[in-house]
Amino acid sequence: MSINSKAAPVVFNNVTKVYGKDVVAVDNINLKIEAGKLVTLLGPSGCGKTTTLRMIAGLEMATKGSIFIGDSDVTLLPATDRDVSMVFQSYALFPHMSVMENVAYGLGFSGFDKSETKDRAVQGLDLVGLKGYGDRLPSELSGGQQQRVAVARALVLEPQVLLFDEPLSNLDAKLRRQVREEIREIQQNLGLTVVYVTHDQEEALAVSDEIVVMYNAGIAQIGSPRDLYDAPADRFVADFIGEANIISCEIVAVSGDTATINIAGFIHTLPSHGLSVGPAQLAVRPTRLIMNAPSGITVTVQKATYVGSRMEYTFKAEFGTLFSVSENVDEPLKVGQSLTIGLDKIGPVLLPKI
Repeated sequence: MSINSKAAPVVFNNVTKVYGKDVVAVDNINLKIEAGKLVTLLGPSGCGKTTTLRMIAGLEMATKGSIFIGDSDVTLLPATDRDVSMVFQSYALFPHMSVMENVAYGLGFSGFDKSETKDRAVQGLDLVGLKGYGDRLPSELSGGQQQRVAVARALVLEPQVLLFDEPLSNLDAKLRRQVREEIREIQQNLGLTVVYVTHDQEEALAVSDEIVVMYNAGIAQIGSPRDLYDAPADRFVADFIGEANIISCEIVAVSGDTATINIAGFIHTLPSHGLSVGPAQLAVRPTRLIMNAPSGITVTVQKATYVGSRMEYTFKAEFGTLFSVSENVDEPLKVGQSLTIGLDKIGPVLLPKI
């Protein structure tokens, strides 16, 4: 992927946003979004992700700190003076205007003549796969098509940074998957800098070059989708990015970067992650549990659920329950059956004891 010549990095230096006297929405965050990358701000409601996005757009002003887009300090600039475009959750299309008029709307304020405005609008619709739809009204389109019109309207302005605020939340599951793939493909083909807000972990994993996990107005962890999934920094990230079994364990020895742990009598070695001897927790993805292993944790099948492409199991162990999945749907385990569950060599991650 080549980086678009207009694509710009975004930098937050010690940025804080306070509403009123004491409601801290974003607390002293530092963040660098590289040009030409799609970076997702991910987190639960109230974590600060949408406020962060709105500060990039100029729809909210930072209380402290500075924000740069490219080489320009935009901290105090209004939204109209920032070279960014935003795609909203609600699409925000004008119902009385045709699709073509909606896409061309912003161009009318950017100094383009009628001929160039039309050419850009046609090109924008082509980019999002809606060639020939220009004369229709938004009400004549599906939800996914309306969202693509909103994307086209933002793209034709050729912004330095393109912002998405929960763009797929109004679509059903199948459409969400389709539209997110289209957004990712457009971003990669055009080399755009995109900042994308969602609370949907699967969506974030699917579209992102990098994910910024936010929690309690701050940044919990930044990394690639695989980094966050395979090496979460703490229990919140482990629990929030996909599903994870959080198991209490005891670190009984540390040698170099390797820890030996005890889980209900089962001894296992894995990277120590800087932890020392004593109580700890182990985060294990459901796919990283090995059923009928030669050694491991003795469990009993408490629940077995067939969901089409896989089986989902809840196991009862001495210390609580474990959740696991298996693609073997033809020979499912039976409720009440006892077996030994082992740990995959890759995936289980030691975390500090809370």
